[in-house]
Amino acid sequence: MSTEFTAAELLAAGLLHADDDARISPRAVFVPADEEGVSRPVRIGAGAVIEAFAVLHGGTTIGQDARVEAHVVVGKPELGYAVGQTYPGAGAATTIGDQVVLRAGAVVYAGVELGARVLVGHHTLLRSAVTIGAGSLLGHHLTVERATRIGRDVRCSPGSHITSSTLIGDRVFLGAGVRTINDKTLTWRDPDREPVLVPPRFEAGAKVGTACVVLGGITVGTGALVGGGSLITRDIPAGAIAYGHPARVHGQVVAR
Repeated sequence: MSTEFTAAELLAAGLLHADDDARISPRAVFVPADEEGVSRPVRIGAGAVIEAFAVLHGGTTIGQDARVEAHVVVGKPELGYAVGQTYPGAGAATTIGDQVVLRAGAVVYAGVELGARVLVGHHTLLRSAVTIGAGSLLGHHLTVERATRIGRDVRCSPGSHITSSTLIGDRVFLGAGVRTINDKTLTWRDPDREPVLVPPRFEAGAKVGTACVVLGGITVGTGALVGGGSLITRDIPAGAIAYGHPARVHGQVVAR
């Protein structure tokens, strides 16, 4: 059940609350009702820009001076089966903070919350209930799965996969092509076995180089540094320098 509206039509229906200073393309698309038939309003703050062919679903709030570029999707409800659960297509509040930039082609599912000044790159996917702290930057072609929590001033480089429910602390740096895993049994559609998901954790200030693979349940400690191409199969202590296949500790980060 998805009836599309223009901004003028949504305003006439009483479901668009936009500041007079907002700039909304007449070719932007609004979908107030979710798959359950529940309609929610869309709110757009002062100075925000909504470009042509952006799609905003009901329950979306766009903050002041935010920019939603062409072909971005915001507030899309989850629909269908994934990892032991079926999603009915219910909408939810989706918050895009002040001065956020969503580059062309980004997809943001319902229930996501982005803090102020977050930048999301081209064709990056944020699944439902993801939260991202102020000032963080996500490069292009990233996948951030459901319920992941990302702190403030984090850098996630292009082409990485952040598995569901991952915890990423403030000021973490993830290089390009980092792969994270949360499933130790590779369970899929097994009626006799529920998947047990154990996501990794990156503590504040940790740095993980390009093309690392991080297994389920691993903690990369505060301020640790992991070299590119490493396979991380065990916890990395706070302040450690680690690398290798599998990664092993080879030293300590020197404070500057």
